Amino acid sequence: MDQICDDIAAETEALSVVVGDLTEDQWRAPTVAEGWDTHETILHLAAADWACHLAVTNSEAFVATRAQLSDAKISLSNLVGAEVLAMQGHELWEWFLNFRAEMINALRKTDPKARITWLGPDIGARSLATSRLLETWTHSLDLADSFGLQYPRTDRLRHIAHIGVVTREFSYVNRGLAPPSQPVRVELTSPSGERWDWGPDGATNTVTASAYEFCKVITRRTPLVDSTVETQGSLATEWMEIAQPWIEPPRISDQA
Repeated sequence: MDQICDDIAAETEALSVVVGDLTEDQWRAPTVAEGWDTHETILHLAAADWACHLAVTNSEAFVATRAQLSDAKISLSNLVGAEVLAMQGHELWEWFLNFRAEMINALRKTDPKARITWLGPDIGARSLATSRLLETWTHSLDLADSFGLQYPRTDRLRHIAHIGVVTREFSYVNRGLAPPSQPVRVELTSPSGERWDWGPDGATNTVTASAYEFCKVITRRTPLVDSTVETQGSLATEWMEIAQPWIEPPRISDQA
């Protein structure tokens, strides 16, 4: 758990390079994620952090809050309160950093194998922490692209790639499809040059890529057809075309 928490902190620091010196006009300007500006993006991350902290520290209170979300009585972003919603960009960023530190601290104290009541099915504590890293990286990449910045490619991508692999079945279920029983072999090259593999040797369906390109495809930032991800076998191609590791209806716009 300490490792993933350290990596969340490092990813947050990388994001700070992108947004730390933005003007208020830049905070409110459209990003590459259609319908989102930077303020809304950080607010979204902050609200999910708030929910994660509550789920880890007060399960009963989280269940009550989740019921409000299910009944559409409140949106995820409204969870943080009107005062936070009204903040200027730099104020929101400071609030986000402070609360993210609280979330990370709460996760560090949690048994990584503990089952946590979450927005969908119960989830392992370490998987929940990893999902916060995935979402941070995904939106950080959006913001870096919006401002013409090169976002760092690090071996922290292994966490995101792993979520992508283990949620293959979910990608089908999420679309009301029956998951195939045949395995897919995934072979990735990390930013540091290491080889990361999942799935059995000799599988007839394979995915081969850099970890960076694979992660952009599974987080629906780059369509398979526009990527350098190579697939062999119809099931590998099919999966890469529908991959989605988060609990949300699939959309054509593909922004999480």
